[in-house]
Amino acid sequence: MKILITDDHAVVRQGYASLLSMALDPCEVMEAASGEEAVECARNSRPNLIVMDVGLPGISGIEAAARILEEQASARILFFSMYNEVQVVMRALQVGAMGYITKSCDTDTLIKAVQRVAEGEVFVEYDLVMGSSFKDRRPESSKLQNLTRRQFEVFSMLVRGFSHDEIAQALVIEKKTVANTVASIKSSLGIESMAKLVFFGIEAGLVQICTRP
Repeated sequence: MKILITDDHAVVRQGYASLLSMALDPCEVMEAASGEEAVECARNSRPNLIVMDVGLPGISGIEAAARILEEQASARILFFSMYNEVQVVMRALQVGAMGYITKSCDTDTLIKAVQRVAEGEVFVEYDLVMGSSFKDRRPESSKLQNLTRRQFEVFSMLVRGFSHDEIAQALVIEKKTVANTVASIKSSLGIESMAKLVFFGIEAGLVQICTRP
């Protein structure tokens, strides 16, 4: 089985690569440090499973997953992140990921999740389903579910402090498209100013997953 681990911390990647190599022998583990690298590696190597972090430099893991699934509808993606906010978990599953676990889970849960998703099953960590994060239905979180994939990605990058130019470059779109998307986000959320837009992201709980490195 070929597994691609995407995380921007080399020590984390290498640690989990060693763990999975021992637990799932025979197993070939590849590594990517960013969403863009993950998309390229998935395109060239066609791994059986992609383990993806959410918070990555450049495009987010969610955007990377969406791009991979556009090219390979059968790709099996498991999110493995420190974040357990309901809107993030739901967004990851909405783009087509088959699993979501947190980095606070035990080793057995990680291995089980990898095995289940690799076999084509959906796996969401028990604590995420039953815990308080899925009971927290703040109005801000509900509104974010109405954003399109492009709107959500632009919004998350704005919260991280990216400029329109940087967003355009990362998403490979025109700067004018970014501006138009920001305008549509404001309209959808009923927000007029950029300051209020960023504050909305803080209230929705996105700021802690979107702090720019």
